[in-house]
Amino acid sequence: MTPADLSLTVLHAVRRAVDDGALRVDVPPVVKVERARPGGVGDYASNVALALARSAGRSALDIAGILEERLRDTPGLREVAVTGPGFLNFTLRADAGGELVRAIREAGESYGSGTALAGVTVRFADLTESRALIVAETVVRLLRSQGADAALRHHPPGVAGAPGDEQTGDGGAPGHEWTGADQTGDRRAPAADQTHDQQIPAEHLHIHPAPHTPDLLGPDAARWALLRAAPQDRALDGAPLLVQHERNPLFRVRYAHSRARRLVVNAAQLGFQPSYDVPVHAPELLGVLGDHPLVLLAAARHRAPDRVARHLEAIADALLAFQHTVLPLGDEKPSAAHRSRLALAEAAGTVLAGGLSVLGISAPERI
Repeated sequence: MTPADLSLTVLHAVRRAVDDGALRVDVPPVVKVERARPGGVGDYASNVALALARSAGRSALDIAGILEERLRDTPGLREVAVTGPGFLNFTLRADAGGELVRAIREAGESYGSGTALAGVTVRFADLTESRALIVAETVVRLLRSQGADAALRHHPPGVAGAPGDEQTGDGGAPGHEWTGADQTGDRRAPAADQTHDQQIPAEHLHIHPAPHTPDLLGPDAARWALLRAAPQDRALDGAPLLVQHERNPLFRVRYAHSRARRLVVNAAQLGFQPSYDVPVHAPELLGVLGDHPLVLLAAARHRAPDRVARHLEAIADALLAFQHTVLPLGDEKPSAAHRSRLALAEAAGTVLAGGLSVLGISAPERI
């Protein structure tokens, strides 16, 4: 990780803290990172917390602690320490990109899942409106991906409050069942302990209504139109999502995934396979891939699947900008650098597929 990579990583952490509501400041255009001075701690240091303290109305030590929490498990950083009045100090790992790619390859499309919300139980109030149901089911998948016990209340046919009946909003009256959604979106069987579930207050989601129109847009564009906008905002116009053009963010995300898959096929035709053997200079792509677990966690905590959609767009843009470096050009022979770039591109495709799966959207191999 170079100083430029580290600066971008810290900037991402500031942006996440602002997005999460932990900090109320304007995100600076750049974050200054410099070599640790003699007698200092680690390899690099930054005074970003001191620079933000006045506008945030908080102490630099508080801000440094908030950023340290978001940087602690960043691929490429062996240690983050807070020293003095609020300096952040960084000790780098020898092979940051390799560790990230290996982590993604090991986890597959479940990369980003974790246990941060283990022990948290969430039950959502009665839902009958189309967009509310789609958003809530997606939020359930996000919560479960982070270890939470999450489910939607389901009214069996004939029970008061079933679709078409007046909602009771009582948080779990007798006769109601709870259903959850796993990573693939399949419904789970009703929870065994119905009495326990009935005692859990139901959480209400505030969602701007909109129709779900898979018959007009197809299943993928119909879901993206409802999930890409923040739940309290109007859903997207569906017609532009059917155009296969780079201005269409859904097309861009799915196309980037298909490009990653085709790069692996094309490389095999040239006689080489993905293998991260040497460091790859791709700070933007490595940065957004490293952010993915925290984005999923924040989306789950804030009940905001639109954060995942926006993040997938950022990954797609970084991958599409990087893809041209992957395969040999002209008479160039495949090298360790090409194998490593291919491994990184393959990992990006895996993350895109996993993120689309969380949203209930397909990731085609070819477009």
